Amino acid sequence: MTEPESAEDPAPKYPWAGSGRRWASALLVALAYGLACYLLVDLVRPASGYFYVSFAILQPAVLCAFVAFVGDPKFRRKRRYYELVPFFLLLGMIAISLTVLREGIVCVIMLAPIWYVSGLTGTILLEWLRKRAGDGGGHPRVYAPGILALPLVIFPIEAILPVPQAHQRVERSVIIDAPAEAIWPLMQGMRDIQPDEGKTNFSQDIAGLPRPLEARLEGRGVGARREGYWENGVHFAEVVDRWSPGREIGWTFDFSDSGGWEFTDVHLHPASDHMQILRGGYRLDPLADGRQRLTLHTDYVARTHLNAYAMLWGELFLGDISANLLTTIKDRAEGR
Repeated sequence: MTEPESAEDPAPKYPWAGSGRRWASALLVALAYGLACYLLVDLVRPASGYFYVSFAILQPAVLCAFVAFVGDPKFRRKRRYYELVPFFLLLGMIAISLTVLREGIVCVIMLAPIWYVSGLTGTILLEWLRKRAGDGGGHPRVYAPGILALPLVIFPIEAILPVPQAHQRVERSVIIDAPAEAIWPLMQGMRDIQPDEGKTNFSQDIAGLPRPLEARLEGRGVGARREGYWENGVHFAEVVDRWSPGREIGWTFDFSDSGGWEFTDVHLHPASDHMQILRGGYRLDPLADGRQRLTLHTDYVARTHLNAYAMLWGELFLGDISANLLTTIKDRAEGR
């Protein structure tokens, strides 16, 4: 049986209950600390993104543990309190990132899951350590403020380490009930793509990545250029380096004279220090039943300290974009 809570000092039911001064002080310290870490990362590597272990994993863990500790100095609160603290701090992080730091919604979406999981891990670990240490009764043995220095100690070390790099291919396919002669011109380029064409997906309909408007081929064969124009003024070029009429067209991306990337932040530019989209192309394979399999691939390289996590988003975003383009070609080739 659990012991009844003290009548004179009951455990607050919600994380915002209790001493307003303690909470205000903790949140101000957390805000100042978080902004300092943000500015430090931006100063050291301004175009490399924020996929550092110290920034994306350690910082939310220690911030949430700190605020949870300050809000429960005598260790009287229930597990629900330690689970809710990261959620409310995440909401604050999102609001500040969008309104004050002017980060793009895509970057915030990418960081939010790992931020929350790390913050929740920090508060649950704090609770476990306090139980193990017999914390409570006004004489705490585990002090969360001491761990605030951990990210600041780890980040300078992490910043001078070589950044690992990983090459990845994202590939999607679609089956088209049409002859190759109807598909090949669409592989070379498409004009006047309407908003209702293609496929509904998370990346473009929820996260806000732009949709294609047209792809225009200038020239024929190897050396020709495909000019791509997307929503929000995004435009870029692709230089054809593989050409097999009716079968395959491939290209290398050229972002040297591209534009329109202001819709997002600098860390998601396709030719940034931490991510470079390199090559792509369509391949058409005939099937035994007379239909055609059209495959679109995109090759890119990721350079972050959290490549495995970053590539999950690369698979989602580039996969959604590819599936949308393939569906548009399918519908046009089949006369829909």
